[in-house]
Amino acid sequence: MADIINQAISLINDRFLGYILMAALMAAGVYFTLATGFVQFMRPSRMFKLLALGEGSKGKGHISSFQAFSISTASRVGTGNIAGVAIAITTGGPGAIFWMWLIAVISSASAFVESTLAQVYKVKQGGHFRGGPAYYMKTALGKPWMGAAFAVIVTLTFAFVFNSVQSNTIAQSMNKSFGLSLTLTGLLTAVLTAIIIFGGLKRIASFSAVIVPFFALSYIAITLTVVALNLEKIPSVFALIFQDAFSLRNIAGGALGATIMTGARRGLFSNEAGMGSAPNAAATANISHPVTQGYIQALSVFVDTLLICSCTAFIVLLSDYGGLNLEGIALTQASLGQTMGKFGEYFISLSVLLFAFTSIIGNYYYGQANIEFLTSKKWVMPVFRVLVAGMVFFGAVAKLHLVWNAADLFMTVMALMNITALFLLRRQALDVLNDYRKQKKAGVKEPVFNPADVPSVTKAYAWEKKA
Repeated sequence: MADIINQAISLINDRFLGYILMAALMAAGVYFTLATGFVQFMRPSRMFKLLALGEGSKGKGHISSFQAFSISTASRVGTGNIAGVAIAITTGGPGAIFWMWLIAVISSASAFVESTLAQVYKVKQGGHFRGGPAYYMKTALGKPWMGAAFAVIVTLTFAFVFNSVQSNTIAQSMNKSFGLSLTLTGLLTAVLTAIIIFGGLKRIASFSAVIVPFFALSYIAITLTVVALNLEKIPSVFALIFQDAFSLRNIAGGALGATIMTGARRGLFSNEAGMGSAPNAAATANISHPVTQGYIQALSVFVDTLLICSCTAFIVLLSDYGGLNLEGIALTQASLGQTMGKFGEYFISLSVLLFAFTSIIGNYYYGQANIEFLTSKKWVMPVFRVLVAGMVFFGAVAKLHLVWNAADLFMTVMALMNITALFLLRRQALDVLNDYRKQKKAGVKEPVFNPADVPSVTKAYAWEKKA
């Protein structure tokens, strides 16, 4: 019976909802790119400057813009950046990488809008800020039922199902590479998860701010080493990507659509732009203007796809990947092993561990933010944390095909709800962006948001108190 249900859900995802979701996400990305005047291209230097400044770190319990960036990047950057990209190359061809890049560039505008709205409609409770789609659905749209439904779906999908899948990946990788039992790995992962999440938002933010830059830079450094050792192949790799993306052979054979869809799916599902997950982290930052975090979260999309996913793509494409007859993590591992020997294989295993574990922490926080939206009862959060740690252990020792497909279904519903809210609140988001630009044009070094200056924005309670 379980197999039948699994196949039915998989069919719905692949043949129906998957296409609807990607069409909606791409449409949102194109619309907001045009409506914001190509906001993701206008101030790349500003994005890096804001990130480096780490605005908002002052004050007890406050989270800086960099820490909020790290939490969302921790969730975005997962095993899909290693396995998913390799699968995209083997199923969609090298041209899928071009479409992955293009989708990331376009969809980053959606990331900007949803994170800006999360900042506008955030609330302050327990000494720190929290917010996200559930909050702007309830407050700005006046639809508490929609916010509650969204909060439940996010919590189930990210904190429980996605975390069980990540822990399963860790356990399988450790078992294959080092012979560790699934039970032992699951237990250790669950304990480490509990230690971090029981420390609250500040500990989660501090952990993410240290680990995310460390493993991202390490992965980039290894890739640059591979590139340096294969420098003469780089022109042909780029040529292969672009030629395959627009191949007449693919067009004639009807394969171009599959190439585009594979790359688009990898890009959208990896960076999560427009899906409504990252805004939960974006809302935590204590900053002077919502647009500041919008810029930074748009940068997070670039880091995830244009940097981390591209690293995997180059590792694979610079190898004899066609002759390896492998896919997923095994392909990435073998590809790096061709250049760097056993060290490369062990490095990928360690990367899988770090990528997956940081995703667990980031995913947990999305659940926490939405549990806090649903209830303020103090006993609920400790119970929730115990359940999350238990699910991490369960995921390490269980077979998860059914729950993974079910999560894809839930995530589609979640994303479509969020995209609907973004379009309904587009005026508010654009007006807040115009307010920021107006202040910058007037020579204000660090714009400050005052809801009274943006008539379309009402009920921005956290900012009214701050003003």
